Amino acid sequence: MTPSRGHLVRIVCRPPLAPAFHLAGVEISIAADVPRAVDELRRLSADPKVGIVLLDEGLHRALPPETRQRIDRQAEPFVTPFPAPTWSESAAAEEYVLEILRQAIGYRVRPR
Repeated sequence: MTPSRGHLVRIVCRPPLAPAFHLAGVEISIAADVPRAVDELRRLSADPKVGIVLLDEGLHRALPPETRQRIDRQAEPFVTPFPAPTWSESAAAEEYVLEILRQAIGYRVRPR
């Protein structure tokens, strides 16, 4: 019987996403590019304590086909992409701020 792998969760992401995971207390590997992500995936795959690797979706899409096939075939650690945040909600936030300003000063302002 083979020993079971651990249950640690690790994250591989690009630098802009790292602070959020640091705040959450999750151990991350920062991969600024695809070669670094491939190296990190190899390192994490060799660690018997790691059970799940969450991979930045942008990095996942850019992985070489042979790397994607390898991680899709391996049972452990389970590697899955996570979606990067979208910043399209800034319009809603801007509208909220403009409404507060309208209420405070009595007329609607327009952003530049």
